Amino acid sequence: MVEIKEVKTKKQIREFINFPIELYKDSEYFVPMLAIGERDIFKPDHPYNKVCDTCFYNAYIDNKIVGRIQGIIQRTANEKWGQKRVRFTRFDAIDNQEVANGLFDAVVKWARDKGMNEFVGPLGYSDLEREGLLIEGFNELGTYEEQYNYEYYQKLIESYGFTKDIDWVECKLYPPKEGVEKMLTVGDMLLKKYELTFYQPKSIKEFIKKYASAFFDIIDNVYSRLYGTMPLNKEIVDSLVKDFKLLVRPQDVLLLLDKNDKIVGFGLAFPSISEIVHKSKGRITLPFLIRFIKTKKHPKVLDLGLIGVDPEYESKGVAIIMIGRLVDMLRKSDLDHLETNLMLEDNYHILNLMKRYDAHYNKRRRCFKMEI
Repeated sequence: MVEIKEVKTKKQIREFINFPIELYKDSEYFVPMLAIGERDIFKPDHPYNKVCDTCFYNAYIDNKIVGRIQGIIQRTANEKWGQKRVRFTRFDAIDNQEVANGLFDAVVKWARDKGMNEFVGPLGYSDLEREGLLIEGFNELGTYEEQYNYEYYQKLIESYGFTKDIDWVECKLYPPKEGVEKMLTVGDMLLKKYELTFYQPKSIKEFIKKYASAFFDIIDNVYSRLYGTMPLNKEIVDSLVKDFKLLVRPQDVLLLLDKNDKIVGFGLAFPSISEIVHKSKGRITLPFLIRFIKTKKHPKVLDLGLIGVDPEYESKGVAIIMIGRLVDMLRKSDLDHLETNLMLEDNYHILNLMKRYDAHYNKRRRCFKMEI
């Protein structure tokens, strides 16, 4: 018999955090979240908990944990989009429909009591969290920024009554065999035409001091039209900057500035830490720290986290400046490739930009929805 319990005690929190580690112990592709960060989401003063209502449930059979789920009512996003949605995230379960149904039922009951009428997911607190269920690409190592899941999850979700809402795609990017010099030449012409300058910080400290606030403002502006996005308040931005400082290198930050020093384009990549997090099972240990420092200095893969251009400049073609610089950086480095994160299947602007690379599409993710 399946028993569903709301996560309240320290023991239940540990079980919630550790369950996917056990479930995926034999997987060579699963990359967990860092446990220290996962513990933070249970704290009342966590920045997202001030703009969200949340619930957590564990599923048990014979007192052994067999599943987990988090429900999120993202009040800021619901207000922005005029919706009454509850999101699910951190859904993990054994291949058992009764377990999945029990977890979904618990979130539905909680959400209905709060006036919600639509159930969607997987979606996190914001679009800067992990989102989407992997439905293609099960033999690919996950990026740290996105979730890996077993193939049977889709069956569990669809059997409950969910249908497709939206898909994202991901790809590996290699330097094109030709056309790079032309891209760089066109980019230089556009820089002069629109009086733009290209900026790379000398240090992350310099970047944060000069542009961190404006950087997240333009992210809000560029991504505001995209699925599921919500405005970022100062407390959330400060939390993101704190994490940002640990991983990002100055040479992986690319900004386009206009003549008034306003950011009009950006690109941001991260050294891929997937392999070292996989090995450490999400724990920060001494071997993890040694590997982390080495990987940050000499990565073989960069995760392309964010890229965008101010809507005012989209039609002017200045995105080619960013793409040209990234391609040039890739071909002149020891990097093997860039690995993108999520790109909406109908975001043709960004998908067209990817054609400038030798792009190998390798993953697809899906967000599901249903009325409740």
